[in-house]
Amino acid sequence: CLVGSEMCIRDSFLTGVKDVISFDTEVILLETEMGMLTINGKELHIKRLTLDKKETDIEGMIQSFTYSDLAKYKKSKEPLLGRLFK
Repeated sequence: CLVGSEMCIRDSFLTGVKDVISFDTEVILLETEMGMLTINGKELHIKRLTLDKKETDIEGMIQSFTYSDLAKYKKSKEPLLGRLFK
C-alpha cells in the first residue's frame, strides 16, 4: 500500500517478542530480544501472540518499525509506562 508518498507494509509476522508493553490502533510497543520495538501504522491489531514461542502476528498498515535500547527504559526508577507516555 502507499500512504501519501510513503510505502507501508500490510501485516507482519514477528519473532523474538518477550512482551507487549502497550498497543492501540496506531502504535504497538513490544519488548523483544533486540530491544524495544515501536510499530507505527494505521488499523493495527495483534492477531496472535504466543509468548512461549516469542511470536506475534500484527495486522494493519505498518508504516514504520523503530528499535530502541532496552537499557534506556530499565535505567530510570520511574515506571516504564510513565516514561513512554510523557
